[in-house]
Amino acid sequence: MGRIGVTSIADGLYVIPVGPVNTFLLDSPDGCALIDTGVSGSAVAILRALHELGKQPRDVRHIIVTHAHPDHIGSLAALKKITAAEVYIHPRDADIAASGAGFRTMSPAPGLVTGLMFQMFVRPVETVEPATIEHHVQTEELLPIAGGLTSIHVPGHCAGQLAFFWPRHGGVLFAADTCMNVMGLGWTMGYEDLEEGKRSLKKLAQLDFRVACFGHGQTILHDAGDRFRKTWAAFDAQLERSNAGDRDSLNAARSIAKTSVSRWSSKLE
Repeated sequence: MGRIGVTSIADGLYVIPVGPVNTFLLDSPDGCALIDTGVSGSAVAILRALHELGKQPRDVRHIIVTHAHPDHIGSLAALKKITAAEVYIHPRDADIAASGAGFRTMSPAPGLVTGLMFQMFVRPVETVEPATIEHHVQTEELLPIAGGLTSIHVPGHCAGQLAFFWPRHGGVLFAADTCMNVMGLGWTMGYEDLEEGKRSLKKLAQLDFRVACFGHGQTILHDAGDRFRKTWAAFDAQLERSNAGDRDSLNAARSIAKTSVSRWSSKLE
């Protein structure tokens, strides 16, 4: 497997990209917390990133799952075995992670480019290795991790999806797959329920945060809350702009997507 780096976002917060998915590490005196685990086969890359930071596998005490899609829980069981960390997940997705099966169907998000990306990147996965779950996380629950993480239930992309708010550094939002920051802030690739997804985005847009971290795409390091409010204030207007811009950028998206597939595949070999 090729080398995949780890990047510091802020003091005590790192992003570890594994293929097309971002995982995040919170480092605090009470132990490390890993947010999401990537696709199956990502454990080696994540462990290598820990080593780069001078950490041992057993330094990871918590694994927080934003939602039970295969690209986020694919390496959950493997990492849990190696780290002995406890796992946190919303009750709606707990049975999927515990059984490694039962993934729900998604439909492409609005727009030509997101539809194209959905077709290229979202592949049906029947099963992943099942994992034991210790903690069912409810909405607005304060987890005693890294000084306090507040959970926010944000269904739409996935019925059991959770975002998390970390009050450090002016407020950090782990937005999961409520949206993505690929070629700009916009819809995530697919939704189980688009209307629920819209309501979840409106909920997040009401929060005050400076930094936003995504399951897919680049972290927003400054004024992220303002970006969310501007983008998601009027969905009809946003959708109209998205559709108009999609036609102009479709060829560019195809090129970027093909290049990304090649790059991600080579990293995971």
